[in-house]
Amino acid sequence: MVAPPKVAVIVASLGRPDAVALLLDRLARQSLPPHRTILSVEKPADLPPVMPDTLNVEVIIGPRGSSVQRNRGLDRLGEDADFIAIFDDDYVPSLRALEGILRGFEVCPDASGLCGELLADGASGPGVDPESAIAMVDAEDAVRDPQRRVTRLPGVGVYGCNMVFRRPDIGDVRFDESLPLYGWLEDSDFGARLPGPVIYCDAFFGVHCAVKSGREKSGVRQGYSQVMNPVYLQRKGTLSAGRALKLVLRPFAANLMRTRRPEPWIDRAGRLRGNLLAFGDLLRGRITPQRITSL
Repeated sequence: MVAPPKVAVIVASLGRPDAVALLLDRLARQSLPPHRTILSVEKPADLPPVMPDTLNVEVIIGPRGSSVQRNRGLDRLGEDADFIAIFDDDYVPSLRALEGILRGFEVCPDASGLCGELLADGASGPGVDPESAIAMVDAEDAVRDPQRRVTRLPGVGVYGCNMVFRRPDIGDVRFDESLPLYGWLEDSDFGARLPGPVIYCDAFFGVHCAVKSGREKSGVRQGYSQVMNPVYLQRKGTLSAGRALKLVLRPFAANLMRTRRPEPWIDRAGRLRGNLLAFGDLLRGRITPQRITSL
């Protein structure tokens, strides 16, 4: 009997042990178990106190930053996988997600990567609580035919909460460590440097919780990255000028219009200040996404 292709999972996390525990539980109960599961964290306190015995979990500890943490996972994994799933720690996957990933690549042989269907995305609002996410995903698992036709979904770039790649297509490509901390647009840049397209499809699905814990505390950093990172990537050549302009103007307009009546979970005034700081640096000829570490 021919062994199924190997799917490894990499998770970069910081300060969310409860979210990691939930994701590990979902991975331990997959219809197709992950070949390896790598947790890349800053410190032992980022880990849940107990991990599933049935899951092959490897822990890497090192400096924070989504790019550097994900890169440590890729370096640890090496060539020991056919496909590499990189999930956010607050992503709740279907219990048939890894099985669906293999089917997705069968249907999309030209793809270097896939992004799955999101039943809900807390990033566009106040967040989705884990209990609601589990209920949504399990309800869809109960009714969705795993053998139904795979459908391509609209999407531009790569969405980092649930991205999967062919390991041979990654080669020496790594996440850009010039995009520090949460690495705004690092996922899009990574996908743009692969030989084939990254395709959105419904071969696998889940919910991105993106639960907010109180009001945003780093609005200035987020706002700075909203302006600086698209310009940096456009100069680098992994983002078109038109898309970079949209990615700059949309959040700037939102921050400007909503500063007086901000959402409870967003520091709009801080983001606007960060936007203006980045515009000031660009006017001075400075393209410095790394500056957020000092803001």
